[in-house]
Amino acid sequence: MNRTRWIFVGIVVAALIIVGVSLALGGLGSDGGGSASPDGGESITVGRPNAITVRVIAALPIETWVRNAAAAYNATAPKIEGVPVSVEIDAMDGLTALGRWDRNTFGALEAGVDPETLDAAARAALEDFPTAWIPESRYLVELANASYKERLGRDVFLTDGEYRARPIATSLLTWGLYQSRAEVLQAKYGQISWDTIHDAATARGGWPELGGDPGWGYFKLVVPNPSKNVAGLHAMIAAAGEYYERPDISVADVTTPAFQAWLKELMGAVTDFSSASAYTAEDFALFGYSVGDGGQLLEADLLLNMQGILTRWDDPIDLYYPRYVTWFDFPFSVWVGPETSALEKNAALDFQRYLLSDEQQQAGLAYGLRPANPRVPLDAVPGSLFTQWQERGVEAVIPRSDAMRNPDREVLLALLRWFELNVAE
Repeated sequence: MNRTRWIFVGIVVAALIIVGVSLALGGLGSDGGGSASPDGGESITVGRPNAITVRVIAALPIETWVRNAAAAYNATAPKIEGVPVSVEIDAMDGLTALGRWDRNTFGALEAGVDPETLDAAARAALEDFPTAWIPESRYLVELANASYKERLGRDVFLTDGEYRARPIATSLLTWGLYQSRAEVLQAKYGQISWDTIHDAATARGGWPELGGDPGWGYFKLVVPNPSKNVAGLHAMIAAAGEYYERPDISVADVTTPAFQAWLKELMGAVTDFSSASAYTAEDFALFGYSVGDGGQLLEADLLLNMQGILTRWDDPIDLYYPRYVTWFDFPFSVWVGPETSALEKNAALDFQRYLLSDEQQQAGLAYGLRPANPRVPLDAVPGSLFTQWQERGVEAVIPRSDAMRNPDREVLLALLRWFELNVAE
C-alpha cells in the first residue's frame, strides 16, 4: 500500500472515531428525563438520576392498602431502565387534593416555562411534586384537569392511552345500622332509605315513637363530615338523588327551598360534625351509640370496622344497599406535565401495574375494597371481608341500584356552601 492510500485510511479511521465519540456524548446528554412527556412537551432533562422517587397522593379509604403495597413494592428493589425506584404515599382526601390542584399549591409550572431554564432552587422545589394521584372518584381528576387545561392550554391527566387514569379498586356508599335499631325501623317503615332515615330523624317522640327502646333517646344519624371526607358530600348527593328520584342533580335542585328544608332536618340528626374525624366508621367502632345509630358510609370503611364494632358493642352492624348508589373507583392518575421526568412517569405506571396484580388485588379484599382486576373475585382469599361479613348483608352483586352521576364543580360548591351555612359549626 502506497503512502497516499495510508493517508486516506488514516483520515477515514479518524472520522469514524469522531462520529462515535459524538454519538456517545449525545446519548449521555439525552438519557433519562430527556424524553418527551406524554402531553407532547418536554420532561425535566437532568440526565440519568441515581434513584427515582414516585410520590403518590392517595385517598383516605385506600391509604392503608396502598401504603402497605408500596412497602411491599419497595422491598422488591424495583428498577426502571436500571435506575432504582421507591414509592412514597401521601394520604389526602379528594376534595382537599382538588383544592390544592386548583390553587396550584403543588407548584405546576406556568405555560411556556421550559424546565431546562429553571435554576437550582426551582428544580429543588419540583422534587416533591406528585407523580400520581389516586382520588376517590374519576370526576375529581376530570375537574382538576379542566382547571389546568384552561390555565395551561393542555391536559395534565389523560383519559386514554398508556397514561390514562385507571381504577385500582372500587367501593360504594351503603347503609350501616346497628341490628337492634335496623329491626325497629324495618318493622315501622319496611325498608332502609333516606326517607326512612328522615322520618326517624324528625320523630318528635324519639325512639319510643318509632317503637324502640326509650333509653335510646332520639335517632342519631352518622355520615362523614363533608368538609373532611368526600364521602360525606356524596352522602348528601345520594340523599338528593332519592329525594328527586333520579340519579343526577343540579344547582337548581340543591337550592330549592323545599329540598334544603328536608336536608337540614336530615343532617340535623347528626350528633356533632365538629368533633367527628374523617374516618367516621372508625368513630362508630370506637364510641358506639354515642356517635350514632346508623348512617350511610363507605362500604370499605364499614367492613374494615365491623369486627371492632361487634367486639366493643355486642350489637352487629347490618348493611343495606340504597337504590341510588355512589361509586368510588379510585383512579390511578399519572401527572403528564413536564414537572416530572419520563422515567418517573414510567415508574408510576410500574407501581400501578403492581397494584392491579392478582396478589395486591387479593390483599385489598382484607380492606373491604372491591377488586378492579376482573380475575379476582370477592371470595378469592379466606381473609376477604366480603365473605367474613356476608351474613351481615354484604352483597357481591349490588341489587336494583341506579348509579348517581358524577356532580359538576358547581353542584359540589353549592352543597358545600349550604353545609357551611346551615349545618357546620
